[in-house]
Amino acid sequence: MKIPTFVLASASPARRRLLENAGIQAVICPSDFDEAQIQMRDATKLVQVLAEGKAEAVAKFLLANSHPQIPNPKGCLVLGCDSILIVDGEIHGKPKDAEEAISRWQKMRGKMGELYTGHALIDTRFDDFDEARSRSLIRCQVTKVHFAEVTSRQIAAYVATGEPLACAGCFALEGKGGFFVEQIEGCHTNVIGLSLPLLRQMLTEMGYDVADFWQS
Repeated sequence: MKIPTFVLASASPARRRLLENAGIQAVICPSDFDEAQIQMRDATKLVQVLAEGKAEAVAKFLLANSHPQIPNPKGCLVLGCDSILIVDGEIHGKPKDAEEAISRWQKMRGKMGELYTGHALIDTRFDDFDEARSRSLIRCQVTKVHFAEVTSRQIAAYVATGEPLACAGCFALEGKGGFFVEQIEGCHTNVIGLSLPLLRQMLTEMGYDVADFWQS
């Protein structure tokens, strides 16, 4: 089986780096999917619907338009992801500004949160988009994150770096936010943006071997 072009339907640098470090050179193609249109209280369903929406938007675009890095649009695997954090039953995405980030950290410190990441994988080998969509896989990974009892000064300093403003859950495990995480229960790459073990399982279920995607 010819190995398809791997497409990441996200502009997230963290997700791109995860794939690169794991040996997968993905073509970056951010979606224009409007996340605000989706309102759900069920965390698992929410991240799955958002991830699917992103992957579908990019798959449809590639099948209808040319892309300089993709010579054959009917030979792609498109991965869409979306993450949220739940603390005390409240759903959190990216903070809208520094004030919200500080307020959220004041509530998060010393507590445990659950990081949900939806994963949607679409194979564009099929002539009909509906057929490709019917063969797509949609999954969710959940990781428990225990936050440190950080000081107000540390919170203010962290938010001033700008890092948490670009992150679902208001922290980057692989960055300065890693200082504020005491313990991880479950998949740690899931907290960074996508679960590599789950992606391997999804590729296997689709009939691919993850080793075939590794860069030589």
